[in-house]
Amino acid sequence: MLMQRVITALVLLPLLLAAVWFLPTAWLYLVFAGAGLLIAWEWSALMQLPSAARCGYVLLTAVLLTMAWVFRIHWFWLCVASMMWWCYAAALVRTYPASFASRAPGTAAMALIGQLLIAPTILALAVLHSGGAITDVHSGPLRLLYMFFLIFAADTGAYFAGRKFGRRKLAPSVSPGKSVEGAIGGLLLCAVWALTCGVAVFFGGVYAPLGRLAAFVALSLLVAAISILGDLSESMFKRAAGVKDSGTILPGHGGILDRTDSLLAAAPLMALGLFLLKL
Repeated sequence: MLMQRVITALVLLPLLLAAVWFLPTAWLYLVFAGAGLLIAWEWSALMQLPSAARCGYVLLTAVLLTMAWVFRIHWFWLCVASMMWWCYAAALVRTYPASFASRAPGTAAMALIGQLLIAPTILALAVLHSGGAITDVHSGPLRLLYMFFLIFAADTGAYFAGRKFGRRKLAPSVSPGKSVEGAIGGLLLCAVWALTCGVAVFFGGVYAPLGRLAAFVALSLLVAAISILGDLSESMFKRAAGVKDSGTILPGHGGILDRTDSLLAAAPLMALGLFLLKL
């Protein structure tokens, strides 16, 4: 299993880096939209839809992703809608399983949640890649890569800190393996990432006003924290559906949703935060 995970990562990571670095934003949006359709397919399985309905849900996702691109000038409000969902998701995770026992999302609600996961994220990735102005021909791949590795730092720091110091469970009813100490370790590594590579990417590696630097680090830590929520949220829905993995498309990793759950929460917030900070 470990060897499968390593091989899959070694194949996919260079492809992802090449796509982010070399593709124009419009083409990158198309690539990410393809991944979004796979996520929709896996999400429809968590909804326990029959095959025909699952195909219909993927088709609906394709239509909404197309509309999101056509009306991309309004990306800000789509990301705001996404953040409203994640605020509610935090409450669901905190009170699970009682939250599902009393008000489990029905099919229509699950369908809406899936779209709030997918479309805002794909559009936010394009916004980040374009340097904040999605109509700009100059892309900003380093901004997008910064966020990808920020999420990776949160996950890596949490893994090693959790193994070494983990005592208190973060959300035992949702993901028993995650600890408070692990989450703190992940956030500390993200702070280091923000103060080093983040300064280089967003401030040109030169002196940054203390207030703006503090706001940027705070944003990075908030994005890292919500990426953890994204992971916990997907675990909650998988538990409710009685499945271990969202799919089998990635050997050793499970499904696309399993690998992007943190990103689904982090990307819209990162795009909104950078816009509000004028970075």
